[in-house]
Amino acid sequence: MRNIRNFCIIAHIDHGKSTLADRLLELTKTVSVGEKNQLLDNMELERERGITIKSHAVQMKYSFKNEIYTLNLIDTPGHVDFSYEVSRSIAACEGALLVIDCTKSVQAQTISNLYLALKKNLVIIPILNKIDLSEYNSEEVMKEIVEVVKCKMEDILPVSAKKGLGIKNILDQIVQRIPPPKGDNNAPLQAIIFDSLYNPFTGVEAFFRVKNGCIRKGQKLRFMSTGKIYSAYDVGILKLKRISKNKIETGNVGYVVSGIKNTYEVKVGDTITDDNNPAIYPIEKFDEVKPMVFASLYPVDSDQYEELRSSIEKLQLNDASLTFKSESSSALGFGFHCGFLGLLHMEIIRDRLEREYGISVIVTIPNVSYKIYFKNNKIVIINNPSDFPESEKLKKIEEPYVLVTIFTKDLYIGNILSLCISKRGTIVGNQHYLTSGRIKISFEMPLSEIIYDFYDKLKTISKGYASFDYNFIGYKKSDLKKITVLVNHEKIEALSLLVHKNEVFVMAKKICQKLAASIPKHQFSIPIQVSMAGKIIARETIKAFRKNVIDKCYGGDVSRKKKLLDKQKKGKKKMRKIGKVEIPSSTFITFLKVKN
Repeated sequence: MRNIRNFCIIAHIDHGKSTLADRLLELTKTVSVGEKNQLLDNMELERERGITIKSHAVQMKYSFKNEIYTLNLIDTPGHVDFSYEVSRSIAACEGALLVIDCTKSVQAQTISNLYLALKKNLVIIPILNKIDLSEYNSEEVMKEIVEVVKCKMEDILPVSAKKGLGIKNILDQIVQRIPPPKGDNNAPLQAIIFDSLYNPFTGVEAFFRVKNGCIRKGQKLRFMSTGKIYSAYDVGILKLKRISKNKIETGNVGYVVSGIKNTYEVKVGDTITDDNNPAIYPIEKFDEVKPMVFASLYPVDSDQYEELRSSIEKLQLNDASLTFKSESSSALGFGFHCGFLGLLHMEIIRDRLEREYGISVIVTIPNVSYKIYFKNNKIVIINNPSDFPESEKLKKIEEPYVLVTIFTKDLYIGNILSLCISKRGTIVGNQHYLTSGRIKISFEMPLSEIIYDFYDKLKTISKGYASFDYNFIGYKKSDLKKITVLVNHEKIEALSLLVHKNEVFVMAKKICQKLAASIPKHQFSIPIQVSMAGKIIARETIKAFRKNVIDKCYGGDVSRKKKLLDKQKKGKKKMRKIGKVEIPSSTFITFLKVKN
C-alpha cells in the first residue's frame, strides 16, 4: 500500500490536461508512443468538442529509485457544468495536479475545482504547461499561481505536454509529494463507488476505491445503501483495457461486475462491504447533487417514450448529476422533466441520447427552480413554469441567486460591469488584483440571468480574455411574472416562462416574433399570442395560404367574385376552429435562443 499513489488532474478547458495524461501514459509505458491523442477522452463528443465530459480512471506502473509504484490517475472534466464529476474523482484521491496554461493564466473554473481539492486536504502539485510557446509570460502567471495555491515559486513544475518536456519530473514529484493511501487491509471491507456504467452484456459495472479490507473474485458483496447482496463475478484494475484480478487490496482503485441489471440498485457514493463480515458504518457519502437548470425532454417519435426512459436511466447511472421525472404535454405528448447542472450539461445529455441510443428529442426552454410562498403560509418549490399558481394566492416568490466570480484583464472591466448590472447583478466586495492587469470581481446575480447567453456575451466583450465561475448562495425575493404562449388560442404549457416584471413586454414581443417566423404557414391564419394574468400583452399573426379563387372569373357581374370570396372566407373561419396547428421540433430549438 505504501507504493500506491492516487491522484487526479485539475485544469480548465484547453489547458492541456488530456495531452499531459497522454504523455504520462507513454512515459510509464502504459501505451505505445504514437498511439492516438487524447486516449482518455474516448467519447466521440469529447473529441469533437475538445473537452472532457466523463471522469476516466487508469492505472500506471512507474519505477522510482529501484521501486515499482502503482499510480492511479483519475482524469477529470474542466467545465463548471461537470463539477460533480470532479468532486467524485477528488474523493478517491490523495493528490492533484493543477495544470495552468502559461498563455492563458489562472481561470475562474480552475480555482473552483482547486477549492474542492483543498477542502478534501489533497496535496496540490502546480504545473505550468505550454512553456514551448513563444508568446507566454511565465513570471506573471507563476505569481498568480503562488497567490492562488499559496505555494513557493520553486514548487511550480514547468512542462510542455505537447513536446514531452518535464514529464518525468512530474512522475517523480507524484511519488515524492503525494502521500500513500491510509487504511487497514485486515479490517472489514469498505469500498466507495465513485462511478459506474451500464454494459448491455454484463450489467452494471461499478468503479470503486478500497478504503479498508479487500475485494476478492467470487466474494459476496453487500451494497450498504440498498442492502442488496451480489456476488463479485469479476474484479480487476482499470487500465486502458480492464485487467481481471483475483483481489483488489486497500488503497487501490478497480472495477467490479456483479450481474446487476437494475440501474437504480447501484448509487454513486454507496459503500460496498463483505456480506459475511460487514463494516459497521458506510464511508461518508458524496454531497447530494443539486440540479441548477431544468428542461423537459420529449421524444420526436412518441412511440419511443419507453426507450427514452430506459436510455435516461442508463445515462443517470453514468452521470449521477442528471435527475428526471415523468410529465406530459398536450402539444408534445409524454416526456420527462430533467434537472441539469448547466446548459452545456443539457446539450451533452441531448447529444448522447441521439448518438448512443438513437433517440431524437425535443428540448423545451430551460428554467430554474423557484420558491413559492402562499398566503396560507405553505411553501412549495417548483421547477416548471407550467406549475406556477395563480398570482392572487401568492405571498411572495423567491428565485435562486449565485455568486459569480469573474477573472479578466482590467482593460475590459467597464464593459463587464455594464453586462452584469444589465443582468440584475450587484457587485460584492472590492475588486482584487491578482497581478498587474489581471483582476477578480464578484457579483450576486439571479441564476436565470446567466444560464442563457451570459457566457457568450462575456467572452465577446472581453475578446475571450474573461472567465467566470458561479456558486449557489440561496434564494432571494423577486418580482416575477408568468407568461403563457397561445398558438391558435390554445395554451402551449411547454413554452411557459417566468420573467422579471421589467422584461415582460420586451420578452413577450420577442417570443411572438420568433414563433411567427418559425411556425410554417397553414391553410388558415394562426394567431400567436402571449398572455400574462389572463390578459393578452403581445400578438403576431401567421397569414394563411390563400388560393386565388377569382382567377377563373373573366368579366361578368362583380357579385360573382364577391360570392366566391365570401365562400372562401367562411371556409377559412371554419378551418380555423377545427384545424390543428402542427408545431415542428425546430420551433422549440428556436425558442431556446429567445433570450439572446
